[in-house]
Amino acid sequence: MERIKEAIAKARESKTGGLTDAPGAARKAVKGADVIDGPIVYNQTRVVDLDLGHLEENRIITIDNEDPNSISFDILRTQVLAKMEANNWRTLAITSPTPACGKTVVAINLALSIAKQTDYTALLVDFDLRRPQVAAYLGLPKDISFADYLDGKIEFNDTLVNPGIPRFVVLPNRRPVKNSTEILTSRKVKSVVADLRDRYEKRICIFDLPPLKSTDDAIAFLPQVDCVLMVVASGETKPSEVKDCRRQLQSSNLLGVVLNKSTEVAKTYYY
Repeated sequence: MERIKEAIAKARESKTGGLTDAPGAARKAVKGADVIDGPIVYNQTRVVDLDLGHLEENRIITIDNEDPNSISFDILRTQVLAKMEANNWRTLAITSPTPACGKTVVAINLALSIAKQTDYTALLVDFDLRRPQVAAYLGLPKDISFADYLDGKIEFNDTLVNPGIPRFVVLPNRRPVKNSTEILTSRKVKSVVADLRDRYEKRICIFDLPPLKSTDDAIAFLPQVDCVLMVVASGETKPSEVKDCRRQLQSSNLLGVVLNKSTEVAKTYYY
């Protein structure tokens, strides 16, 4: 845990002289830039501090650069970014065949790993509207919820949160949303996706979606994103389920399949 504290403290050393997250200023400042120099000053987005013990309990490990297990997500990050850069893609969906494959843990760790890159910012969106878990895994305050924006109770900017980690923003949700398929394909959500994608030129948006075999939410939403990763659970996901889901995703840009929950441990740092 001390290593995690040191990693976060080092990333926060400089508090000024960077970019603002105010929408208009951000577009002007980042447009055409190859590298984002300096920290982003979050004056439009709520900033909260995370409980490091809570992160460890929920297997959120990529904050700690010295954790040998985090290298697997850094390798995944490099592979994902290379493919996305080659195709000028900036939006990525993460799903799984069935529940309990660990897609949310993969989505959070991958987003954090991307945020460590100095030439990117990462935005993680919880669009598993039937069973939202991102906020719970990160330990975010319970009063921040995308569902409240959908109900017209708060403004959109009030739904975004920076968990005290530079270059990382989360759009969390705290409660299930009725008619989720219709909501995800509505004009309101399409406008949100476009705004999130275009607010920063060097932003990677990651959308945590529901499992493919549990609901039609993911398939309905996928036309709004550039590409998708599928997470499967070692020893749990059936080959027939993977085959069925790959067939469902044949009209999408499937980057690959991530094998999660593997019990194999390599003899080096690589997993």
